Amino acid sequence: MKLEVKANGQCIGWLSVDNDSGLYQFEYSANWLSQEKRFPLSPVLPLDTGIISAEQHSAAVRQFFQNLLPEGQALDDAALANKVSKANLMGLLIALGQETAGALTINLADRPTQTELEPVASSMRLLSQEELSARIRSRPDDAFTVWDGKVRLSIAGHQDKIAILERHGDWYLVDDDQLASTHILKPDPIQSRLKGMTINEFACMKLAKAVGIATAETNMLWIPEPIVLIQRFDRVIQADHIQRLHCIDGCQALGLGVSMKYERPYGDGRDVQHIRDGASLPKLFALLDQASSKPAVDRVGLLRWAIFQVLIGNTDAHGKNLSFFMDAGGLSLAPAYDLVCCLLYAEDRIADTLAMAIGDNFNPTDLSAYDWALMAQECRLKPKLVSRELKQLAKKISTVWPKLQIELIQNGAKQPILDGIGGILLRQCEHANNIAAEIPKVSPKLL
Repeated sequence: MKLEVKANGQCIGWLSVDNDSGLYQFEYSANWLSQEKRFPLSPVLPLDTGIISAEQHSAAVRQFFQNLLPEGQALDDAALANKVSKANLMGLLIALGQETAGALTINLADRPTQTELEPVASSMRLLSQEELSARIRSRPDDAFTVWDGKVRLSIAGHQDKIAILERHGDWYLVDDDQLASTHILKPDPIQSRLKGMTINEFACMKLAKAVGIATAETNMLWIPEPIVLIQRFDRVIQADHIQRLHCIDGCQALGLGVSMKYERPYGDGRDVQHIRDGASLPKLFALLDQASSKPAVDRVGLLRWAIFQVLIGNTDAHGKNLSFFMDAGGLSLAPAYDLVCCLLYAEDRIADTLAMAIGDNFNPTDLSAYDWALMAQECRLKPKLVSRELKQLAKKISTVWPKLQIELIQNGAKQPILDGIGGILLRQCEHANNIAAEIPKVSPKLL
């Protein structure tokens, strides 16, 4: 089987799998390779494959494309709706490949022409707030990602979400390669223990922007259920069309499978917590050294992103919650997204350990100057830079948060949730201020 992979209508190449060997292959098209602005799908899938075994290439290809799929229940729902095994990568890509994260659209290479296909009604389907509200309430019985018998999501992650096109204040569901969604819409999770997640994410996203971190534009609405509406940074709205930007997550950039998005991919248990083969800050900083089009700028941006996660208590900042634009010049850090104070739910058995360690420490509430100094050494950062950025960001958050709460409440945020978030981040910032000056004083001999 062979699939055609396009970006903004232009064929980049073909994805295929050999039924006998089970090996995957991605072949760039000659026309794409002749383009001045050509780019590879990922640093691990270069335009010139060089000397690499078929098995290594197959693994890199499979992992890249698997990372385009949703996870958890959303993947189960997608497989069920399309009558495809969730282990059938090619089948799922055919079903979900029109609206992936980034620029790519995926279709059968030898699909019938439009004249041979059955007529399609409309590729834009109006979504009213009343219908959306009803579907949010019916989630215990109806999969939120499946609308009109079609899966309206192929974006990785566990949380309920759908992709919509916003036009002149109206929302539409779209499902062809001539259109693209512009926003991601998320309701509160079904689980009662995660109630208030929309307010949590809205608050953390607004806080990140307020302290100078490039962040996806986010709004909060009540229909009357709370939803967050995130503008897609991998889309550019033009006068007559929507341009898709090629954007890959940290796992795709590092050549890791979705199961390796946490630094300790096998969990925090006593017997496996020493295994740290997954996405990590040292690997991400090394990636920028090798592939970034502006490594100095991106390294500071990644450092600020990592510090911010600690200061807001986001223990779920893993390899797939970080993305990069990819173009002819190389990688560049994309805006931040999925920013949540996870420590707010620590008493409800939500993980209270970091997805990626600071040095050797996965405990976000007990980081020492030594931990930050070790992280600096491992990531080839100057300790003074880490100290300065930690102190400055902690000070900004402490200063901005009280004023920001007024805006958040005006948007419907509930005071008890903001109080919970504020208590955590202010404690985190106070602790960071207390240790920041000690980071450059840690002797390299101890590291």
